[in-house]
Amino acid sequence: MTQCCGDEPFFSNLDLFLFSLIAGLIVYWLIFRKKAEPIPEFKKPQTTRETSFIDKMKKTGKNIVVFYGSQTGTAEEFANRLAKDAHRYGMKGMSADPEEYDLSELSRLTEIENSIAIFCMATYGEGDPTDNAQDFYDWLHEGDADFSGVKYTVFALGNKTYEHYNAMGKYVDQRLAELGAQRIFDLGMGDDDGNLEEDFVSWREQFWPAVCEHFGVEATGEESSIRQYELKVHSDLNMNKIYTGELGRLKSFENQKPPFDSKNPFLAPVTVNRKLNKAGDRHLMHLELDITGSKIRYESGDHVAVYPINDSVIVNRIGDLLGVDLDTVISLNNLDEESNKKHPFPCPTTYRTALTHYLDITNPPRTNVLYELAQYATEPKDQENMRKMASSSAEGKALYQSWVLDSCRNILAILEDFPSLRPPIDHLCELLPRLQARYYSIASSSKVHPNSIHICAVVVEYKTKTGRVNKGVATNWLKNKMPADNGHKATVPMYIRKSQFRLPFKSSNPVIMIGPGTGIAPFMGFVQERGWLKEQGKDVGETVLYYGCRYKNEDFLYQEELEEFEKTGVLTALNVAFSRDQAEKVYVQHLLKKNKEAVWRLVHTDNAHIYICGDARYMARDVQNAFYEIAEELGGMSRAQAVDYIKKLMTKGRYSQDVWS
Repeated sequence: MTQCCGDEPFFSNLDLFLFSLIAGLIVYWLIFRKKAEPIPEFKKPQTTRETSFIDKMKKTGKNIVVFYGSQTGTAEEFANRLAKDAHRYGMKGMSADPEEYDLSELSRLTEIENSIAIFCMATYGEGDPTDNAQDFYDWLHEGDADFSGVKYTVFALGNKTYEHYNAMGKYVDQRLAELGAQRIFDLGMGDDDGNLEEDFVSWREQFWPAVCEHFGVEATGEESSIRQYELKVHSDLNMNKIYTGELGRLKSFENQKPPFDSKNPFLAPVTVNRKLNKAGDRHLMHLELDITGSKIRYESGDHVAVYPINDSVIVNRIGDLLGVDLDTVISLNNLDEESNKKHPFPCPTTYRTALTHYLDITNPPRTNVLYELAQYATEPKDQENMRKMASSSAEGKALYQSWVLDSCRNILAILEDFPSLRPPIDHLCELLPRLQARYYSIASSSKVHPNSIHICAVVVEYKTKTGRVNKGVATNWLKNKMPADNGHKATVPMYIRKSQFRLPFKSSNPVIMIGPGTGIAPFMGFVQERGWLKEQGKDVGETVLYYGCRYKNEDFLYQEELEEFEKTGVLTALNVAFSRDQAEKVYVQHLLKKNKEAVWRLVHTDNAHIYICGDARYMARDVQNAFYEIAEELGGMSRAQAVDYIKKLMTKGRYSQDVWS
């Protein structure tokens, strides 16, 4: 007994000592487990980052700042062009990512003489700001700054086929005016459904004369091309210091560390890649990506972003035409040493890596690229045509539309069709836009597949007016990503983009899902999730799907799975429109109208949530019109009331769209 009591404090002290030791080791491990890595050249040190754009402008003698809200790189590209334009008017411009600076400093812009803030703002999804402009939007929304004396203008980028056309640009334009800023030129409206490039060029042609008039300055007449980057060729660089396709941290593909995002994608192994359609000349595919161990979380309705690579045939052909060794190791270094953007893409790298991983070589080049490259055409006629296409004249615009856009000429086709055009490859690399991630609606539910992300896509391939065959970059690259063979894993660099496309919070709410073709993707996730909720004993409302394809025996995607869901009662109703199986075309909107009583009951009486996924230009518009007609007929409304009724459903989050054009 005494022995036992005497031992007690000894053991508790030992316990205490061991506990302290373990706690100390844990703390030590948490703090020091990451060895300090040398920061690669491309990634700017976070600690010394200057968040004051005003101080930077003062230090570098700039008086024009162009902020961009960009999701796919176009707004950023336009911002760079406007910043570059400034020198022609005796001014100095800088483009800036609103995410990197303190925007509350905007009121200090008045400290700089003849200053303007230009905003190139893209709208994403359902009228949302782009990822990099989200904080700026929130701050504008909540703030009450005084921008008296601040001069500004806005160019908005959007797509007319979407409900909230240019919502972000319109909001920034209106809100800055409300806060006292002075609009010195009208809001520009860029429509990607038409010709975004032409809209921008026309707006810009009128904008600069207005600036000159406002400040009483004259154009310098300097039309010469100004290089933003200078070439450095590396002859003896250690191969471990060269970027081979990574987007942020050097060697991030070899040494993967969460969290994974747009600058640090996860290399997900492909576990399934199967053809979905039974016949026909198209290739529709279902892929499954393994995210085990990545700590990546997703929800039904989210998007998976993948980083594709360009076709090596095109890359090699560009190298051959320009007579260069694509394996030369280079850096393109910003001539403006104060710029946050040290390189146009991760450097040092090779021309081959830049053209394969970092640059968009398959989309038709914009007019500024043609303008800058024209100087290298040795044939006067070629030079004249390129300059004409880059001009704002009606003839030039028409030529650019027909010769470049309608003919789908990429940079390779332009080099082939202008044999006298042989630019230095480094200048070409400086001018081409960045290759962007491609977004796909996730075709799975994380409740059912927590370690797997499913993609449903159609391979893009078409013949152009010039007789060339153009192939979609991402879909053709994904088509060849076969699951591990000979022990080698095929991987896809990916990350998740959150979406507002969500199942109702209450599982008892009915859902009506409308998605023809690959628009079925998010609904596979929704249906899986509703099935899972049922298994958990939850009260699940009616789950109705309207799906459309061409032929029942050809491209009825996920037929077996959908019919099984219908058999087990997970899908209350499976309505399929086969558009070409009979003489008259039948589409999803026709089936909606055919079932109008059931549709109206679900929407008007039972609080159903409506979801639409697929083509924005035709399908989404036709479906919306079908809902207007049903509301008019069965709700006894006028067209104006029906439109208002559907708008209210949108506001309440009961009418959601995940559409593309």
